[in-house]
Amino acid sequence: MHVVTVVVAIYSLELELERELRYRAITFEKHDRLYFLDRHYCPVFAQVTWLDCQRIPIISINDGIKKLKALGKNWSLFSIGNHRRAQLIQNGLPKIPDNPLLFLAAPPKNRMGGWTLFDANTIICSTQTTSSYPLGKIEFVENKSVPPSRAYLKLWEFFTIHCAPPAHGTKVLDLGASPGGWSWVLSQLNLNVVSVDKAPLAPTIAQIPNISFLQESAFGLDPAQMQDATWLFADIICYPERLLTLIKKWLQESRVHNFVCTIKFQGDADFAIIDQFLKIPDSKMVHLYHNKHELMWWKVSS
Repeated sequence: MHVVTVVVAIYSLELELERELRYRAITFEKHDRLYFLDRHYCPVFAQVTWLDCQRIPIISINDGIKKLKALGKNWSLFSIGNHRRAQLIQNGLPKIPDNPLLFLAAPPKNRMGGWTLFDANTIICSTQTTSSYPLGKIEFVENKSVPPSRAYLKLWEFFTIHCAPPAHGTKVLDLGASPGGWSWVLSQLNLNVVSVDKAPLAPTIAQIPNISFLQESAFGLDPAQMQDATWLFADIICYPERLLTLIKKWLQESRVHNFVCTIKFQGDADFAIIDQFLKIPDSKMVHLYHNKHELMWWKVSS
C-alpha cells in the first residue's frame, strides 16, 4: 500500500475507527493501533492522524536519527515492531517534555511529528499531524478538590486546544449541567452561567456567585426565555437524534449562535447522524483525549 495517512486509533475504540473507515469506503491496513490509509482522511475516531506520510529508507540507527532530524525537531514514536531499534532512534532525537499542562496553556512552538519503524530499514513518518502533543495525549494538572466529576477536563481540553473561550461577562447556558463540572469551568472564565438540569448541582458549585440554576429539563426549556444568551453548552446523556433536534430548535428560536456539545453513543456510533451534525454550517467534530464513547461537536462563530 502507498501510505498517505496514518491514524493512531483510540485505545479500546479501534472497532469504531474500523467501522468509520468502512462506512467511508476507505481501505486500510492495521498494524497494532496504527491504521495505514492510501488517501487523505482525518477520522473523528482518532487519537491523532498523521498526514502526507513519507516512507524513508535507513541503513542504521544513526541514519534514522539523522534523517528524522533533517525533517523536523519534535517527534513522537508509535512502535509496532523492531521495538528496541525504534526506541534507540527515538532516544537520539530531542527529548519531548511530557509535563502535565495548565489550563489554557500556550501550544508548543514547534510542530509535532509522528513516526514508526515499519521494518528494520524503513521509517514511515509525517511532519503534518493533527496534534501538537505526543501521539495526541493531553494531560492536565488536575483540580481534584472542587469539580464534582472529571467531566470538566473535556472543556479544559476544548478551550486549551480547539477554541478560545467566550469573552468575559458573556451569558452562557449549560444544559444538563448536574453535577456541575462544566458550569464550574465556565464560571472560572468569568462568564455568567445559567445551569439547567432536573437534578441539583453539587453544593460547592451551586454557591458560586456567577452561576444561576434552573431546575428543569434541558429539553423543556423555552429558548424565548434566554434571548440574551449567545453560547450553549451541553454534556447531556441522551440519544444523538434528540440532541440534534434540540440544537436545531435553539438555532431557529434563539440568539444562540455558538454551540459546544457532547454526542454520546450508547451502542455503535451512528455515522449517518454524525453526518447530520456536520451538515450544520461551520460545524467541527473531534474525539477529545478526555472523551469516552462520545464525540465533541461545536459550531462557533468567528
